[in-house]
Order: sequence, then structure tokens, then C-alpha cells
Amino acid sequence: MTLPRAYEDQLVERAKQDADAFGELYDHYFGQIYRFVFSRLRDQEAAEDVTSEVFFKALRAIGRYKPSGHPFSAWLYQISVNAINDHYRSRKPTSSLDSAIAVADPSRPVDDRVVDSAEAARVWAAIDDLPPQQRAAMTLKLGEDLKLAQIGEILGKSEGAVKLLIHRGMIGVRLRLGIVVAVEEQR
Repeated sequence: MTLPRAYEDQLVERAKQDADAFGELYDHYFGQIYRFVFSRLRDQEAAEDVTSEVFFKALRAIGRYKPSGHPFSAWLYQISVNAINDHYRSRKPTSSLDSAIAVADPSRPVDDRVVDSAEAARVWAAIDDLPPQQRAAMTLKLGEDLKLAQIGEILGKSEGAVKLLIHRGMIGVRLRLGIVVAVEEQR
């Protein structure tokens, strides 16, 4: 459920001075931001830690926040994307058979599930290497399954610009994964 823009703007202004107002923003957006972070990390403990970090960073920076005509959630998503990237940069690569299997269909053979999980990790790693705007658009589309208009609102872009970011992001992912891209798509 989206907060009415005027109410949200007033709440954000109050949150700069009033912890209860920030608490209301936290209560309203926590689930949405947690789902987004979890969709990228696929680890409950890490998602909880990163989501907490997102709101801690938001609390520290709320005094500098200036409404830009976009919902407050757009700012939180931007902080989230950066926090997710920080999380990946700060940890050593690990491989856990249990976590790979946990996110897959248990009725399929284990080796197929591990291959699928590894392939998904390769795709997300390729997305993480994209330029920031493409990475954010791809993450919101694939990780959150948001509509182009919603992504545009979050990123401050038109639907056409979002389509272009996603298109270029897909080309970038294909190139990073070594998938042949047709010459006409590269133009």
C-alpha cells in the first residue's frame, strides 16, 4: 500500500526531527525493502542485516533528504542497491550446497537444482557488474518484478528510458555470460 504523496512528504519532514515519524516510515517500508533485499541475497540472516543497515543509513541521512518528486521508497531502494553491493564486496565468495538446494524445487534431482542455483548466481553476478542505472533497473524488474512505470518512478526515469536501461542491461548480461548477441541488438 502506497502512502499518499502529500502525507509521505510531511512524514519525511517530521522524521528529520521526530523518531516516531521515522518509525512510521520504517514500519511502512520495512517489508517492501526486506523482500527486495532478500530477493537478491537469498539468505534470511544476511537480508535482515542488510535491511537493518539500509534503515540505519536512511536514519543517519534523513536530514539531508530532499523530496525529488519521487516516492520516499525510491530513495530507500537506492540505498538498498548500494547496501547489497557493499554486502557482496565485503564477503568472501562461498559455496553452500545447502543454501543452493534450499531455494530450488525439492522434487527435482539435487544435481539439477545445484546447476540451476549456480546459473542464477552467475546471472546475478553479471547484473552486479552492470553500470549502476542498468543494475538498478534490472534488479527492480527481475528481483522485485515491478512494472516499468514503478521502476521509472523509483529511478526518476520515463518508461521508455527504463525499457532502454533493461534492454542494454540484458545485452550487458549476455555479453558478460558469453552469450552471443545478434549484431542488430548491439547497435
